[in-house]
Amino acid sequence: MDDSGGRNASAATDRIQEALVDYCSRLRYEDVAGVTAHAAKVRVIDTLGALIGGFHGEACRIARNTAGRFPDPHGATIIGTRFKAPPEMAAFANATASRFVEGNDIYRWPHSTGGHPSDVIAPILSVAEYARASGREFVVAVVLAYEVYCRISDSMDAWGNGVEPANFACLGVASASARLLGLTPRQIAHAISIAAVSGNLLRQVRTGHLSVWKAVAAGEAGRAGVFAAMLAREGMEGPSQPFEGKHGWCHRVAGKPITLGSLGGGDVPFKVGVTLIKPRTACAATIGAILAAEKVAPALADVSKVSKVTVEVYKNAKVGMGTGEHHWNPDSRETADHSIPYVVAATLIDGTVTPRSFHEARRTDPRLRQLLSKIEVAANEEFTEAYERFPVEHHARVSVVMADGGRHVGEAGGSRGDLSEQKTDEQIAAKFRALSADVMEIGRANAALELLWALDQMENVAEVAPMLAFC
Repeated sequence: MDDSGGRNASAATDRIQEALVDYCSRLRYEDVAGVTAHAAKVRVIDTLGALIGGFHGEACRIARNTAGRFPDPHGATIIGTRFKAPPEMAAFANATASRFVEGNDIYRWPHSTGGHPSDVIAPILSVAEYARASGREFVVAVVLAYEVYCRISDSMDAWGNGVEPANFACLGVASASARLLGLTPRQIAHAISIAAVSGNLLRQVRTGHLSVWKAVAAGEAGRAGVFAAMLAREGMEGPSQPFEGKHGWCHRVAGKPITLGSLGGGDVPFKVGVTLIKPRTACAATIGAILAAEKVAPALADVSKVSKVTVEVYKNAKVGMGTGEHHWNPDSRETADHSIPYVVAATLIDGTVTPRSFHEARRTDPRLRQLLSKIEVAANEEFTEAYERFPVEHHARVSVVMADGGRHVGEAGGSRGDLSEQKTDEQIAAKFRALSADVMEIGRANAALELLWALDQMENVAEVAPMLAFC
């Protein structure tokens, strides 16, 4: 490996790039030890549970089969198997699987784009395994990538520009991968530049009819971030002024000048501890409605006798997940798990929502389809105000009117149960066990959890993948 990638480093940096390079170079485990390191481990466990739960999905199978064409005994493991591929291909397959069942975390912050910062975890694990990094090095890399993701998210309104937040993951993964690979500051600058200029996905991936690419966007962002770091390691130069140049990120992606603000450390809290852990596997904007419907479901002995269902949610949820014919007639798993009418119908029939709720046999169930036709979604002004405050509250109300005139109402949000509630370690472990139950017996799941809770004591992160192999 040479360092020729640093020949024109002075021309290849701008203020945002320089700030990221400096942060990548100076963050240490001692800066994150304790509460922050534990928060990182919580997100790792949560994400790996989602990955295992999504392993058999169509998009995941395609991603795995593609990565499987490139065997590399010195690469990184495709989680769930013992097969190794180049780290960027393992990152692609693993990140796709981690997003498939909609079980990963969510970021909500005032005036922020938000997104799913845990998109960074599977790609970083692939690089950490490849680099034979320690558990502490991996934990620091996760914290670092979350900082990059969330601070970039805070700086811009990607929804308005049609930009997919997985782009933030590409930048976070490139930064963390560069650190794990031991790149010099000059090489880190080039890795960040390559990722910033080359890895821009469009919001169309989550608009209208949703295809299997919804999950793959995270995989592609992770692959691109890892590949940017691998290229920089070999001497590849990135474009100059990737953020602040005439045609850089600020002008062409953000649509305005941006600043990162203060990055975590010292008196500035780290972002990894503020993301929200989902209690159900569905789009975050639907979870309040699911929790409210769960309170009504036990009273419905026969859903065929339901006359009408009204679901009240905050405005953003109504617009994004309760408007348009496709939400009442979802023809894909991806559209169904982003549909308030669908998740409410499934919950009223089954009592809750699980990954099985979105299987084709369930989606085409005549009983569920009949109930769907009786559901309406409305925006509630008070719920919208609660959503726009901080801390965010995700209120929802489900009102069911029966054919005989009977009425049942369930509410969620705030003190009634909210996505924003902090989850205990036991809740995190229980979610991992539930998502892995189809492929892992309880003893193996508990052994994996024991290993993962002690992640920062691990000498080599390569120990993780064999514990999660089941096929």
